Amino acid sequence: MNHWPFIAAAYAISIGGTVALTLWSLAAMRRAEKAADALKGRGPDRNRGRGE
Repeated sequence: MNHWPFIAAAYAISIGGTVALTLWSLAAMRRAEKAADALKGRGPDRNRGRGE
């Protein structure tokens, strides 16, 4: 019995899940940063053009 299809599927699921979790986390972080900036009363572009 050949086990390679199962091994390949396991790797594909693991890598796909890792990529999906990373993208989801990045999106949540950006939303949280935008919400924190709004609570501080400053926009995300406040320091633009000041060399910071």
